[in-house]
Amino acid sequence: MAMTRIVSGFAGSLALQVPKSGTRPTSDRVREAVFSGLEARDAVRGARVLDLFAGSGALGLEAASRGASRVVLVEKSSAAAAICRRNAEAVVRAAPKDARPTVDVRATAVQPFLSAASASASRFDLVFVDPPYDLPDAELLAALTALVPLLTEDAVVCVERSTRDGAPTVPDGLVLDRTRAYGETAVHYLTPSATEDF
Repeated sequence: MAMTRIVSGFAGSLALQVPKSGTRPTSDRVREAVFSGLEARDAVRGARVLDLFAGSGALGLEAASRGASRVVLVEKSSAAAAICRRNAEAVVRAAPKDARPTVDVRATAVQPFLSAASASASRFDLVFVDPPYDLPDAELLAALTALVPLLTEDAVVCVERSTRDGAPTVPDGLVLDRTRAYGETAVHYLTPSATEDF
């Protein structure tokens, strides 16, 4: 089984399990670059974080290691969700006893999760959307549209896609602030429409 690692924070260098197939883990280099920018904006510490298409959970768990207060990992593959749970347990165990984040793993598809979260009035400050590169644009747009009412006023949404795909279609309620390319990976930063530029 392939391995990746938490880059920084209280669980820095902790090895994470990665599903054997069906996921595309974000490289440590890209995660470091993304989190450097997020931390410069003070978007991580204390944040309520949602990691959609979580795979191994590396993005959400990186946020937990760096001080996020609550992380929800959403992964429809039962095998990958089981790996998320093991990784989450390892990260929480590494946390200081007085500052342990809450990490929930939801073994469900993204759209049903977002519908249920909307009904429960859940709100998130930081969201990672890292779908398979072959996910149709219409499905990504549907997920982003359902996400809008779940965001806090100053939320940041990080969408990871192939550089060949261009920027995602952005629904009403969100704006594309910036895009950063790292080799074959592009990260698009979205914020609620009323938020100042990222």
